[in-house]
Amino acid sequence: MASKKVVFLSRLSSTLVLWTVALWIIFSGFEIGFFCLIGVLGLVGLWEFFRMLDHKELPNHKITALICGFVSLCGSFYYYRTIGPGRSYDFEMAVIVVFLLVVFARQMFERTRDVLPLEKMAFTLFGLLYVIWLFNFVTKIVYVVPRTPEGAVTGHVYVFYLIVITKFSDMGAYLTGSLIGKHLLIPHISPAKTWEGFFGALVFATIGSYAVFFFLGDQLTYLDWTHATVLGVLLGFSAIIGDLAESIIKRSTGVKDSGNFLPGIGGALDLIDSLLFTAPLLFFYLRLVLHVPTQ
Repeated sequence: MASKKVVFLSRLSSTLVLWTVALWIIFSGFEIGFFCLIGVLGLVGLWEFFRMLDHKELPNHKITALICGFVSLCGSFYYYRTIGPGRSYDFEMAVIVVFLLVVFARQMFERTRDVLPLEKMAFTLFGLLYVIWLFNFVTKIVYVVPRTPEGAVTGHVYVFYLIVITKFSDMGAYLTGSLIGKHLLIPHISPAKTWEGFFGALVFATIGSYAVFFFLGDQLTYLDWTHATVLGVLLGFSAIIGDLAESIIKRSTGVKDSGNFLPGIGGALDLIDSLLFTAPLLFFYLRLVLHVPTQ
């Protein structure tokens, strides 16, 4: 009983501190603080990914990937903030090309044995794309939405919208699955997830979408109630996929949590796993469906 109480208090404390910091940064429009938050979570998440590979003794170039991830996050933030999305796309492609060249060049100085070099390069590239490239869409959402005439960012409200829907999906899956869950969803990946939790996640995500749009609809200028409904379902579904994707990695590497970065919650990757899939989906919805103009 005492241990459960300690875990609950640790989880509650971590959640309150994290949300306080995140919400202050988001609504204050403090762009450097936002970058630091995204950068820390992204790099720690990438480090945890490679730690999971190390636990299974899977080959990788973690230091090379971390350096490349740092450069990618810094460069994208700079280009999006000061120049615009067009140059940022070019920069990201350049980083990936240079990264591939560096990984191949480094592998040339190591002894080639069967498929080991291919495995090492594949695991390294996958980690960079899975964590850094996907998570960086959170930054893109902030800057893909045009600024105010005074130069203030407006995309931060869409990031808040994204986080609420994603976390409502997680909460809905947990609560519904715990209370009425009986039919297992994909037991070979996650034995605790149920179909009841799946549909509960979609319902909660849609409710979260409606709630944010109801209170902040005047700031979510590209949305209406139809788009709020569609995004609630789409982002809720993507959040489930994101959570299951990390479950595949954890089950494959034999770990329970990605790390202990956040007491009571787990690792940074455990925190952002759903966002890795919901953020790109919201970004492309804004660009391809709502046709948000490029700055």
